Order: sequence, then structure tokens, then C-alpha cells
Amino acid sequence: MRGKFIVFEGVDGSGLSTQALKLENYLRMKGIKVVLTKEPTSGLIGGLVKAALKGEWKVDPLALQLLFCADRAHHVNTEILPALQEGKSVISDRYYFSSLAYGKVQGLDVDLLKKINSKFPRPDLLIILDVSPEVSIQRIKEARFGFTLFEEKEYLEKVRSAFREIFEDNKDIAFLIDASGSIEEVHEQIKKIVNEKFL
Repeated sequence: MRGKFIVFEGVDGSGLSTQALKLENYLRMKGIKVVLTKEPTSGLIGGLVKAALKGEWKVDPLALQLLFCADRAHHVNTEILPALQEGKSVISDRYYFSSLAYGKVQGLDVDLLKKINSKFPRPDLLIILDVSPEVSIQRIKEARFGFTLFEEKEYLEKVRSAFREIFEDNKDIAFLIDASGSIEEVHEQIKKIVNEKFL
């Protein structure tokens, strides 16, 4: 039986990596085989994307999204789909919804972004972690030095709005979660959703 594909999305500082890891541990505890992955990947193209986000080289916004897309194509075909076909569940920390949200904020044509990402498999569950820019920036400051390309307050507010639009457009699979609480409080909300949908 094909595994379940679960995606975490939201602005930076919303707790994506933390909550994805906690859900992986929870599913393993339930005896479910699971693969935890993320975008951009640690591959060669993903490395180019990460360097651009850190400001280590300048790249046109559309070129950046095409790099994201190339990284995603490799990610889907070499990691996500094989795991799902083996019956493993896959949790991805970011996916093509990030391209739609961040690309829109950069002024790119959302219809074009949807088109170039249209062949990628849609997740079974989309969890959007929602926090204010103030909470996001505070968490980023506490967690690491320096901000990446998209971590300014005005950007974060626009990206948050874009993710809320994505939620409205994907209500058959999407859940918008208030992620301003403690790690455990947010995890409990996620567990409840996953249990009701899949367990």
C-alpha cells in the first residue's frame, strides 16, 4: 500500500523543522515506516539554492524558482516517490507551496509557478504553521546568526498572507495551525489531525 505524503509549510521561524521531526518520531513510535526530508535538498542544486538564499551569490527571482523546481524534480523522483511506493510515509519540510508563496512575494507570475510545479505529486496532508512576523523574527534571532534573503518583517507578513491564500485554495488537504504556542502545544494539534486522517 502506498505511504502517506505529509508536507509542512509556513514562514521561516514557524517551527517547520522542529514539528516535522516530532511528527516523524511520533509515527515511528506508532510503528509506521517514515522518511523525513526537506527542501531545498542537500544535493548539488539544493546547495546552489541555499547559497542564493544566504546572499552568497545573486540570482534572478525566476532563475531561483527554476532552481528550486529542478531540485524538487530530483527530490521527488529519487526520494519521495520511491519511498511512497515502498509503503513508507514521507514528511517533507517545505515543498512546492513555498515556491508559490515566496515567488508571489517576489512579484513572479503565480500561474507560471503553478504550471512548472504542476507535475509534482500533491500531498495527502498539508500542514501550514502560522505565526506573526514578530514571533518568526524572535525565533530566528534565538536560533541562528544572520537572516536569509526572505527573513525581513515586511516580507514575512506578505509570505504569511500568501500561505493563508494557499490554505484557502487547498482546504481538502490543508490545515492552518496557530504555531505561536509551545512546541508541545503545536505538536498536540498536529497529532490530532494526523490521527483523525490516517491512524
